[in-house]
Amino acid sequence: MLACALHEIGRLVCGEVPDPVPAAGEALLKIKASGVCGSDIPRVFSKGTYKFPTVPGHEFAGEIVRVGDGVDGSLVGKAAAVFPLLPCRSCEMCEAGEYALCRDYDYFGSRRDGGFAEYASVPLWNLVFCDGLSYEELAMAEPAAVSVHALGRAGVSLGDVVAIFGAGAIGLMLAAFAHASGAGETVLFDIDEKRLDFAKKNGYAHAYDCSGDGWRRALDGLTSGRGADIVVEGAGVSASVENCLKAAKPLGKVVLMGNPSGGVSLRQEHYWEILRKQLTIYGTWNSDYTRTKNDWKTAVSAMASGAVDLKPLVTHRFPLSECAEAFEFVRDRTNFSCRVMFVD
Repeated sequence: MLACALHEIGRLVCGEVPDPVPAAGEALLKIKASGVCGSDIPRVFSKGTYKFPTVPGHEFAGEIVRVGDGVDGSLVGKAAAVFPLLPCRSCEMCEAGEYALCRDYDYFGSRRDGGFAEYASVPLWNLVFCDGLSYEELAMAEPAAVSVHALGRAGVSLGDVVAIFGAGAIGLMLAAFAHASGAGETVLFDIDEKRLDFAKKNGYAHAYDCSGDGWRRALDGLTSGRGADIVVEGAGVSASVENCLKAAKPLGKVVLMGNPSGGVSLRQEHYWEILRKQLTIYGTWNSDYTRTKNDWKTAVSAMASGAVDLKPLVTHRFPLSECAEAFEFVRDRTNFSCRVMFVD
């Protein structure tokens, strides 16, 4: 099969590799769509995977074409998304069902071969089924579930003003799910005018540049000076965290979601925002994936019902054979992109 393997930092090579064979309890997935996550860029160009060579890609979906022993053969032909985390199932967090906090997990696209390939063997437990969705929509189930989880940490109530710092793909997903959860207003902030223009073209009228002071006046105008009920930080940089603390109303909630690439610090005046407003700060990581709490089922059900439409977020599509060109395109950022996909 064809696969895009990272052989060393900065060297992503598309070539032929052996086809995977599904083991007992696994299904062979013909991958139809794989999304390029923002975290894939440093993984390919600066951080690397846990071993070389490794096929990156943790946001992918496809069609089941073969099953291993113990898997119902009637699943052949079914479309599925892939929950990319494989828990150890023996640590304290796994025993509590908190798989995202597993101490010794495996992971498609970083610790084992992932979705930038024609096929992948996937444990049945990791497959998420939902009729009526395109493969591209299913490939966005991972970031969608992460967004659902982040909002769930704070709990969106009917009529809440939700402010989101970071208007990339995740920010737009957060806004979509916040609206579907009953938020009265969703407000997006970013320093990239292209992102803000794209947000406005997709129906988010309240999208503002936060590089100066005008953003606060805009938020005050929407909230009569109170501030936002819930603020989500999606950039992972000091300035964005400080803006989130300023944007939150007294007794408000702040969800820290952005994954920082370096140190994050707070000046005293912004630390005081936490104390004097008595803010509640939430961390968020990955998503819930159990029988009783499953952000993936929530996300795909919302998409299937039409409550959330993520299709417009896919702006560019590449074949696997152009993996190097696709990654250079995303990294360069000369041309705007929201969600980039490898498609079959």
